[in-house]
Parts: sequence; structure tokens; C-alpha cells
Amino acid sequence: MRKATILMVLLTIVSSSAMAADNWKQKLQQDIAIFGHRNWIVVADSAYPLQTSPGIETITVDADQLAVVKEVISQLSMAKHVKPIVYTDTELGYVPEKEATGITAYREALAGLLASQDRQKLLHEQIIQKLDEAGKTFKVLVIKTPLTIPYTSVFFQLDCGYWSPEDESRLRAAMKASGKQSPAK
Repeated sequence: MRKATILMVLLTIVSSSAMAADNWKQKLQQDIAIFGHRNWIVVADSAYPLQTSPGIETITVDADQLAVVKEVISQLSMAKHVKPIVYTDTELGYVPEKEATGITAYREALAGLLASQDRQKLLHEQIIQKLDEAGKTFKVLVIKTPLTIPYTSVFFQLDCGYWSPEDESRLRAAMKASGKQSPAK
């Protein structure tokens, strides 16, 4: 009887772990559905810090970091309401292979994944500051992977998928021209 109970507990743990392996994809899909412009999604390496801004939620996954980046891109490409502005660390281009085995292959694979994305490079600390500030008001999802290569986190700042900065500029110019910049009284 005791062996059967232990076996049942072990099977439950194993099946829960296997089921949890893809839960991050479902969580990502749910968050993308409710996210809008100014929200962020981060695919982080294992040394990424746990930030304390109230809007930043961190989940850990046991999945290949590039596979997670690919899934984020795939799910965002299906969203009509948001589109990503992708940030990578400037430092990524300077990390030598001899000090971080696998970085060259990683950079090449990441470049392929991000080829069609609006990609910007900033210093890591500048991106962290942007996230910290965003997390004070907006939701940020950090998906932390087991990757142990430095400066490999990929940051997706969400922008409106159906209204461009140019559209906004034209709107503001029209409002200014009409004298209707401030709310109606």
C-alpha cells in the first residue's frame, strides 16, 4: 500500500512537470491577448535578475532560449493588435567566443530569427531601466530560460499593431491645427 502511494505521488509529480513544460506557451498566448502597446515580453538567460517593479512577472521555463524567442515571434505575428519592437543588448556583439562558448552560433541563429523584426540595440543597463520604468505602470512578462551565455536576453516592447507613430503624428498635427489639443471643457 505504501509503495503504491509513493508511486502515485511520483507519477503525479512527473506528469505535472511534463504538463508544465508547455504551460508557458499558454501563459504567453493569454498575456498577448490582453497586452497592448507599452507592455513588454522578455526572453531571458538564466542570470537575468528578478526585478521588483510591481508589473514585472517572471516565470522560469526549461526550454531552449532560441525556441522560446521563436515562439514569442510566432505568437506575436498572429496578433493583430500589437507588434514588437525588439531590443537586444549591444554587449552581445562584443562577447568573445573564447570566454562564452557557443556565443557565435547563438548570434548567428538569433540574427536569423530576428531578420524580419524591427530590432534595436541598447546597452543592457538602458534596457533594464526601460523595463523597470514600464513595470511601474504596465505589465511585463519575463520568461527566464536556462541559457548560460551572457547578454543573450531578447526584449520585445509591444507597440500598437494597427496605429503607427506616423498616424499618431498626423493626428496630433491635425488636433494642433484645429486648436483642439486639450480635452473638451
